[in-house]
Amino acid sequence: MSDKNISVLIADDHSLMREGLKQILELEPNIKVVSSVSNGEEAIKEAQKLKPDVILLDINMPKLNGLDALRRIKDIGINSKIIMLTIHDAREYLYETIRIGANGYVLKDADSDTLIKAIKDVVEGKSYIQPSLSELLVKEFNAKGGKDKETSLIESLTKREYEVLTLIAEGMNNREIAEKLFISEKTVKNHVSNIFKKIDVSDRVQAAIFTYRNNIKKL
Repeated sequence: MSDKNISVLIADDHSLMREGLKQILELEPNIKVVSSVSNGEEAIKEAQKLKPDVILLDINMPKLNGLDALRRIKDIGINSKIIMLTIHDAREYLYETIRIGANGYVLKDADSDTLIKAIKDVVEGKSYIQPSLSELLVKEFNAKGGKDKETSLIESLTKREYEVLTLIAEGMNNREIAEKLFISEKTVKNHVSNIFKKIDVSDRVQAAIFTYRNNIKKL
């Protein structure tokens, strides 16, 4: 992790939550909250203007909810990393946010260390899914009856692709995977591209979720 300051935009409709998050985050020497807003429309405007490193996006907000705001942010090409803030009973929305491409998922009752780790992980190009939340996502997926299809997708992976997939799920970037497996970064990039196509995902967060819900273990 570099010493560069991490700029954060907070979007949550509860003022006490916004203030609490700001105070917690700014205890960290290299995290700076550049703005806090109360709805999805304001989040998009501030994201376009400030281009923060990370956006903390509440799912349940007025005017434009977090799900629609996430979709708009992705559509207009804002490159900020996005961490969804959620509560337990909002899991019906989470499956969709995976598809759209959020970088992290944190429950609102998480401790401060969890949130700070999530922010630093996504800035480094990793994904962060709070463990208790990943269990909820697995339940949601299984309720949709997608297990059988994914068994065949797993079987389509080569041994090396399977191994790379487990390291993606650990949050490693391409350089770290290359060093771990003693192969070139270009080779890793090719493996990652093939994996995404085979298991029908579009980014590393979705790949990590795929790994969790199928209980894929290291070889």
